[in-house]
Amino acid sequence: MQPYLTIIALSLWLIVFLGVTCVVFALVSMWKENRFGWQLRAIIWFTLAIAASCVVIALLAGYAQKVRSLEKVTHRVKATVN
Repeated sequence: MQPYLTIIALSLWLIVFLGVTCVVFALVSMWKENRFGWQLRAIIWFTLAIAASCVVIALLAGYAQKVRSLEKVTHRVKATVN
């Protein structure tokens, strides 16, 4: 198995895990606000932080994949030139 595929797969699973965590915290927040009248702003900000980290991880994974594909093209061009 190629290591970059493993990194991409792990990144995607991390995004899924953080997304599910975000949804769970949002549901808990809504439930507590409806039941107890509490405004759990910390959980809402935490949910936004999780969403932002998902975006950063997705962008980094996409950038890493783009760099690797450019490296492959560069190696092919060098091989044909030499």
